Amino acid sequence: MAARWFTGPLASIALGLVLSIATPIASQNSGRPAPLTPDDVARAMQSRDLGKDSRGEMRMRLYDRQGRARERALSISSLRASGNSDDKTLIRFTYPNDIRGTSFLVWEHADADDERFLFLPALGRVRRIAGQEKQESFVGSDLSYEDIGGNDVADYTYAFVSESAVWTAPDGAKLPAWALESRARDAGAQYPRSVALVLKDRFILVHADIFNRRDERTKTIDVTRLERVDGIWTAMDLVVANARDKTRTELRTTSLHYNVGLKPGDFDRRQLEQGAR
Repeated sequence: MAARWFTGPLASIALGLVLSIATPIASQNSGRPAPLTPDDVARAMQSRDLGKDSRGEMRMRLYDRQGRARERALSISSLRASGNSDDKTLIRFTYPNDIRGTSFLVWEHADADDERFLFLPALGRVRRIAGQEKQESFVGSDLSYEDIGGNDVADYTYAFVSESAVWTAPDGAKLPAWALESRARDAGAQYPRSVALVLKDRFILVHADIFNRRDERTKTIDVTRLERVDGIWTAMDLVVANARDKTRTELRTTSLHYNVGLKPGDFDRRQLEQGAR
């Protein structure tokens, strides 16, 4: 997936969006704001104010290629980087009973590989997710373990596919957007290219096409509900569809609050087992 442009509960899942206004870049000659470059847009999306932390509840619905659905319920807590602490995310499943207590923890690092830990109640232990495991399906969804968390803007190059794109909102409104392409600098990336629609007035990602190494469109992401929560515009619902497997995952936020006072200690490895008690 591309760099983390999602926030809120969907953010930690690489999915959730927050409004941010980029600082205009002044022209040396006129003093007026210069047109934003693709890199400017990417940096503005990543550096926006996301609050200090967030806690939310979500429902996840998984559809197989025959259209049969399975339901999941989960909680997500996120802590933004500050001081010597990097971004952290904790996901805990509460329904159904066969995965209740399953927990997933992500520690993001600015200067090292992110760390991911999974707790399965049936095994009663925490194990690290690393190597090729990061590309496996996350609890049977259309997301991978690697999709949970974010990547640095510097890991990609950016270009405008279009500077006059339009996004049709769920209420039918036509909103101006950039079509922003990102390409991974890592030649071994599972998804080396994506093209995203980014709203010009909010710097919010509202749609993305994700391409595999053969440059085939493999996944699409569509935001289906935007709301303002605690003063922050957030993508509350979205759909991730897998064109190859003909499956899709729907994510719906049922509750969310920002700046609830979470601490780094709420995201240590011991917390993974708390949901199973």
